[in-house]
Amino acid sequence: QVQLVESGGGLVQPGGSLRLSCATSGFTLDYYAVGWFRQAPGKEREGVSCISSDGSIHYADSVKGRFTISRDNSENTVYLQMNSLKPEDTAVYYCATDLVPHCGGEYELWGQGTQVTVSS
Repeated sequence: QVQLVESGGGLVQPGGSLRLSCATSGFTLDYYAVGWFRQAPGKEREGVSCISSDGSIHYADSVKGRFTISRDNSENTVYLQMNSLKPEDTAVYYCATDLVPHCGGEYELWGQGTQVTVSS
């Protein structure tokens, strides 16, 4: 059974940092792309970042230079390091996969999400 479980969210002040984790199971992470998405209240879900099986990385313009995605295949985990956080980064963050090697799939498999709140 494929599972993705996010953790690491919380309340942080503007300018602070958080590291989100996406623990995966039920498939071999090495072969597949995983993406991070977020959804703020009243807004549509948006893509944040994605890492493909070959290590290719994509970022939304809004997070470039502040967020870093990485993967540890031995731990079956994908990370999202978020620095210089802004109030507009407040959202529920999700990881997802479509069990394909490249980014840009349909992302049919999702975690339950983790809340990130950036506020003073």
